[in-house]
Amino acid sequence: MISGSYLMLIIVTLIIGMGATGYVNSQLSKYSRRGVSNGLTGAEAARQMLAYYGISNVAVQCGGKGQDFFDPRTNSITLSPEAYHGSSITATATACHEVGHACQYAEGYEPMKIRGSLVPVVNFASNAWMFLLLIGIAMQLMQLQTLAIIMYACVVLFQVVTLPVEFNASRRAMTYMDTIALPQEEQKGAFSVLRACALTYVAAALTSILQLLWLLGQQRD
Repeated sequence: MISGSYLMLIIVTLIIGMGATGYVNSQLSKYSRRGVSNGLTGAEAARQMLAYYGISNVAVQCGGKGQDFFDPRTNSITLSPEAYHGSSITATATACHEVGHACQYAEGYEPMKIRGSLVPVVNFASNAWMFLLLIGIAMQLMQLQTLAIIMYACVVLFQVVTLPVEFNASRRAMTYMDTIALPQEEQKGAFSVLRACALTYVAAALTSILQLLWLLGQQRD
């Protein structure tokens, strides 16, 4: 039997997630149809931004659909086909955001280093916490339930630490676009895209925090 409090948690998290996803998709779609006046593809914009900041050892490559990320392990930027080949506002904003992460890595940005140090722990905890929690509940082992919640708290911490990393990368992207005098209307569109994408991280962190608070409340009860 699902408790009333957990049902409410599910409803709230669904509303947050669906709202964030809907807004992101609408902004990405809107500005993917609007081209940038300089005609640069996302890949070209990324390479020019890297050169502007004197970063020459980062590869920019084309990945699969939805693959837009910077990988510090290989010091490379992967862009989806739409962002890599496209010359839209969305493509430019996406590419410059990922270069923002490359800039963070190049200068040893502290929140990124903290986030990186949490990755091995989170990779394990994100897969194991629920398994341990269920065993703890089934066997009525409070110590195991507590351990599961601690592991989940590590996952939540990772998501919280991710926020300043993402916000800073977007801020770097916007600063660069202003520096190269991208038209104001295009900058506003890029900001809308980046703000929408940031909202997904905020939504994920918020729902995880709510879940953690619910777990802590259940343990006290």
